[in-house]
Amino acid sequence: MAWDSFFHLKPSDQHSMFAVFATHAARGTILIFNTGPARSEQIGSYRGDPLYHASLDATEYEELLTQSGFELIDHKVEDPQAGGRTVWLARKACES
Repeated sequence: MAWDSFFHLKPSDQHSMFAVFATHAARGTILIFNTGPARSEQIGSYRGDPLYHASLDATEYEELLTQSGFELIDHKVEDPQAGGRTVWLARKACES
């Protein structure tokens, strides 16, 4: 689970994390994380302090999941049930 944390990494570090997810996930493991709705890098604020946010494009996330052996289960852009977050749910593919 990478909730409200993953998108604080710069894009190149987000790319690298998918190999880490794959290494630590057994077949059938569920991966859930949230991102921004589109590719961007921004500085927002949290309690008056600057806060970095970055996201990749949705197709990049889909490709990284597939390359890392995950199957996309669900993807919701700016999901109101998740406080407007863009949510990704995937499962480590089972080998046949």
